[in-house]
Amino acid sequence: MEFLGSLWNLLPALPRTLIAFAVVLGVLVFVHELGHYLAARWRGVHVEAFSIGFGRPVLKGTDRHGTEWRLGWIPLGGYVKMHGQETPEDAPPEIRASWQQGRTFHGKPVGSRAIVVAAGPFANFLLAILLFAGLFMTIGQPIGGTGIGTVVESSAAARAGLRAGDEIVALDGQKVARFDQVQRYVQPRAGQPIEVRVMRDGAELAVTAVPEPRAGAQGTVGVLGIQGGAARFERMDPFSAVVAGTVQTADITWQTLVGVGEMILGQRSAKELGGPIRIAEISGEAASLGLGALVNLMAVLSVSLGLLNLFPIPILDGGHLVFYAAEAIRGRPLPPKVQEYGFRAGFALLIALFLFASTNDIVEGGIGRAVARLLG
Repeated sequence: MEFLGSLWNLLPALPRTLIAFAVVLGVLVFVHELGHYLAARWRGVHVEAFSIGFGRPVLKGTDRHGTEWRLGWIPLGGYVKMHGQETPEDAPPEIRASWQQGRTFHGKPVGSRAIVVAAGPFANFLLAILLFAGLFMTIGQPIGGTGIGTVVESSAAARAGLRAGDEIVALDGQKVARFDQVQRYVQPRAGQPIEVRVMRDGAELAVTAVPEPRAGAQGTVGVLGIQGGAARFERMDPFSAVVAGTVQTADITWQTLVGVGEMILGQRSAKELGGPIRIAEISGEAASLGLGALVNLMAVLSVSLGLLNLFPIPILDGGHLVFYAAEAIRGRPLPPKVQEYGFRAGFALLIALFLFASTNDIVEGGIGRAVARLLG
C-alpha cells in the first residue's frame, strides 16, 4: 500500500487529477445506473443495455439475461436502455413488433415505472450512507469538531470576543456539530451579523460577529478569522456507523438544499456553482490527501448527484417522477405535446446550467487563476 501511495504521488498533477476524476465519476455513475437496473429487473422490465460512458464502446459484452454491458470512451455519464422505453406512439411498427410481451418499460403500471426511475437517486443516497459508515468504522467519526483552536488578531472573531478554547454550539439559533458546518454557514454571509453561541468554562454565552469579506476561488466569502481545534476520531460499531452515516447524508442533503435556495434568493454567490472541471480539480486535491479524503468526497458528491436528479426538471429523474405523479392523479399520461415541450425546456435549462457552471470552473477555478497569472 505504501508503495502504491508513493507511486501515486510521483505522478504529475494533471494525470493524477484525471485518474481521480474518472474513478470518482465512474463509481457514482455506475451506482446510479445500477439502481435503475436492479429496480427494472425487480419490476420485470428487460434491460437492453447498461453503459458507463458515452460514445463508441471500448469494452462490451452480453450477459445471460440479454443485457449488453458497455464501457464508453467518453467518461461523462452513463445510461440504462430499457426494453420498450419509447411510448407506443413514438415507436415505429417494426420496433413495436419486436417488443417482448410484459417486459416493456411503458407497459408497466405507473407505480413500477416510478420505482425504476427513483431507484437511481436512491442508490446514490445509499452509497453515501455506506461510504460515510465505512469511514466512521475505519478512521472514526470526528468528535468535538466545533472547538476554536486559534483566533486571528484583529479579525471579526477577535472583535466579537471569541477566544481560543470556545466551542461553537449554534449560529443564529441553528445547532452545529462540526467545523465544516460553521464554515458553510459563515462563508455566504460576508458583512451580515451572526449570533454565535459558544460554550466557555462550562457556561453558554452569545456574541455577535460580522464575517469579513474575502476574495476566494469561489468568489467573495465571509471569514470570521478562526481555526478549528484538533478533532479526535472515535471508531464506531457497524450499526452506530450506519446510523451516523444516515444522519451525515441527511445533513449534507439539507445544507445543499439551503445553499441552492440562498443562490436563488440572491443571498449566496452563484459563482459557487461548479461543474465537471471543478469536480475534477477537487478530486485531484482529495486524492493527494489520501484515500479517506477521496472516499469522503465521493460520498458528498453522491449526495449531490442523487439530489440533482430528484429536482423536478423534465429530462431528469425528478421530472419523470412529476409526470408519473400527474399520470397517477389524472388516470392517464399527460398529452404527448406537453411532455415534449417539457423535455425541450428541461434540456435547454440543463445546457444553460452546464455552460454557466463550466464558465465558473474556468474563470473562478485553477484555469482562471493560471490565465490571470500569465496576464499579470
